[in-house]
Amino acid sequence: MTDRERDLTPPAPLGLGRTRSGPVRSQRPVYVDLLPPCNAGCPAGENIQAWLGLVRDGRDEDAWRQLTADNPFPAVHGRVCYHPCESVCNRGELDGAVSVHAVERYLGDLAVERGWRFPAPAVRTGRRVLVVGSGPSGLSAAYHLARLGHDVVVRDHGEQPGGMMRYGIPAYRLPREVLDAEVARLADLGVVLEQGHRVEDLEAERRAGGFDAVFVAVGAHLSRRVDIPNQDAGRVLDAVSFLRGVASGEQEALTGRVAVYGGGNTAFDAARVARRLGAQDTVIVYRRTREQMPAHAEEALDAEEEGIRVSWLRTIASMGEGDLTVEVQELDDDGRPHGTGRFETLAADTVILAVGQDSDTGFLRRVPGVTFDRDVVVVSPDTLMTGAPGIFAGGDAVPSERTVTVGVGHGKKAARSIDAWLRGEPLERAPKHPRADLDLLHLWYFGLHERRRQPALDPGERVQGFAEVLAGLGPEQARFEAGRCLSCGNCFECDGCLGSCPEGAVVKLGPGLRYAFDDDRCTGCGTCARQCPVHAIELVPEVQA
Repeated sequence: MTDRERDLTPPAPLGLGRTRSGPVRSQRPVYVDLLPPCNAGCPAGENIQAWLGLVRDGRDEDAWRQLTADNPFPAVHGRVCYHPCESVCNRGELDGAVSVHAVERYLGDLAVERGWRFPAPAVRTGRRVLVVGSGPSGLSAAYHLARLGHDVVVRDHGEQPGGMMRYGIPAYRLPREVLDAEVARLADLGVVLEQGHRVEDLEAERRAGGFDAVFVAVGAHLSRRVDIPNQDAGRVLDAVSFLRGVASGEQEALTGRVAVYGGGNTAFDAARVARRLGAQDTVIVYRRTREQMPAHAEEALDAEEEGIRVSWLRTIASMGEGDLTVEVQELDDDGRPHGTGRFETLAADTVILAVGQDSDTGFLRRVPGVTFDRDVVVVSPDTLMTGAPGIFAGGDAVPSERTVTVGVGHGKKAARSIDAWLRGEPLERAPKHPRADLDLLHLWYFGLHERRRQPALDPGERVQGFAEVLAGLGPEQARFEAGRCLSCGNCFECDGCLGSCPEGAVVKLGPGLRYAFDDDRCTGCGTCARQCPVHAIELVPEVQA
């Protein structure tokens, strides 16, 4: 090589894939879909963000069908769900969580009003499934199995379907006509409901009915008992039987003073119902503090608004004639209550025990392969199948939080597992996207919009009867509330990326189709990703040719 050749700078490799001179792009934007916290927090597995978006756009029936793809009972859930989705809603850090349950109730009530029905399955499989229990978990499983084309029979010992939705939740929270309307859709879908049928020999019923699989979803109907010295059986009721008697019209009116023993949701329901049945005074006796009670906080607030008193850190020591002796408790360093030896007297003509419930799973103990953890059945956490092939269990019959929403989620999960098992195929579950948590969002974009509140009866009116306490939202209110959704982690076509791109590299594809990037124009500057209010764009390293 000559000295002159050494002094020459080699030419730029313009023909090796570069379209222009200048810096080489080191990163490029891509559109992503992340998991909204509300969806992640829903025990029923609803795609909340999707149906809220449809309500916002005025597509109510589409929203209802999106919602009921996961949960057949929006009118019920909009009233009784404790909406864990709202407790994790990112908007709660801005101006209050989206009132998801109120919009869900709006859709559920609208569907009842307009007579919307579920479509018939396209294909019938000819497979038969027995569901034991017509509570939320059993009915949810029956619904999803029927939509998958299976023949489903539900058997339950109660006179009417609904389980604890009918016999445990008071009518002022869940009017029975609402429950009846949503259950009726399942019968229209072809689900056979056989009430007044107690299953005692599961294997015999399975053989006689030619059932290919079974889902056990019996509720926690058995009340736990406590021994109280000098207990007068005529003055003591158990909460489950009491609430069932009220729901069926068999419970007589109450008079005088009522004490309810317990700190769960059932205890607060029993106390509020006792007031409506004529009790002059009602007090809840609970051995722990408000912060430790298993009842949801709103239950305690509603009860106190209606004049229910709560005697915290107290246990019943004995019964007298028209009164109770309670022992004052104190918490140790581990937060556990212990007696102090100090006693007080509370007036009480009737005592209602609400100290917990057990599942009625005794009939399964004769089934080979089924194992137990005390009163609940041991199942695979992935499939909900017991140790007996083809027998699945969920809801209150397995270890779980005992709520309507958890039960409905178990029903859907079991239905998918049963369907895969009947087809002889492995159960496939789509991987979950990463969560779109608050620190990924740009809240400055959204502004402040106070959430719409549901009108409620005055506490003085509530205790006069069993009229529904909360009213629903109207169409404009529901649309406004749905519009408060931040669409965390998923593009909602705000045009921010389109307007911010200095190179014109963002291409709008049309309503509902979102956008695309023109790679020939994009320089990888990242402006689109930095401004996206919902983190629907991420920057990834450019792969060089």
